Amino acid sequence: MSDLLELTSTQKAAVVITALGTDNAAGVYKHLSNDEVEALTLDVSSLPYLEANIVDSVLNEFYELCLTQKVITDGGVEYARDVLTKAFGEEVAAKLMSKITKSMQSKAFEFVRKSDYKNLLAIVQNEYPQTIALILSYATSEQASAVLNELPKEKRVEVVERIAKMDSASPDTVKAIEATLERKFASVVSMDTTEVGGINTVADILNKVDRSTEKYIFDELSVRDPVLVDEIKKKMFVFEDILSLDSMSIQRFIRDCDTKDLSIAIKGSNEEVAAALFANMPQRMQESIQQEIEYLHNIRMRDVEEAQQRIVGIIRHLEEEGEIVIGKGGDDEIIA
Repeated sequence: MSDLLELTSTQKAAVVITALGTDNAAGVYKHLSNDEVEALTLDVSSLPYLEANIVDSVLNEFYELCLTQKVITDGGVEYARDVLTKAFGEEVAAKLMSKITKSMQSKAFEFVRKSDYKNLLAIVQNEYPQTIALILSYATSEQASAVLNELPKEKRVEVVERIAKMDSASPDTVKAIEATLERKFASVVSMDTTEVGGINTVADILNKVDRSTEKYIFDELSVRDPVLVDEIKKKMFVFEDILSLDSMSIQRFIRDCDTKDLSIAIKGSNEEVAAALFANMPQRMQESIQQEIEYLHNIRMRDVEEAQQRIVGIIRHLEEEGEIVIGKGGDDEIIA
């Protein structure tokens, strides 16, 4: 592995941990969760040989992110943007600001992300739709979709609509709602506004709800705001949209998929999607999966959908990591 772009975020963290030395690394580990320690340790132990220039690039990226967070904390968002633009140029500054502000925003409602969805449902189910929308914007998409599935049908649609149209919320508002719902959480991001909700958040949530819930929400929301529905759908990615991916992207996500998930997902897919997947598999994998499909009988639709959703989750993760590009009706221009 000789390219910085090939490193995952946890591999980059492993490079930093290794460079810190054992004593400093042990100090960092004290601030991580058990899952984070496990994931990081796995990457540290399996880290391949890296050329010196790659290690230097990772450490420099880490330094820039630390510097960005400090400038934001000390001087505010606009001040940080000006400083970083002068130091690194507009493109690098925008990239650093995007990474750090997302990280800082995720600190709000931390107790929500640590909660079981049933407990979260118990907290929010009697709240007003606008309050539920704000809370679910800070929850993980898995939690939000699970809660959404349990809400009364009428409330689901209103909550989705409010998340999609949400733009920003003042820290005072966020803090007041946090204090009311959960006394355990006390801090809030020190910014003029904190971006929450929006089309991307709704798309991420609806990608994980069951198909019947998704259909109901879109059917009802289409009556109220068909333009909004169209905007949400453009941001969503479903299993059948694999046909919109190029061959390199399909080959990339297949490498991360469980072969059993691929077999079940293909068993329940249409011929075009199956053909696209088989065309981008190594010959041996293709033969193995085709053989496994022949032995699959009486597969429940729920199992098919769950397998397809896991594959979609891998695709979306790879897109977030910048390893593949999902072109689905957006306005972004792709330069080869």
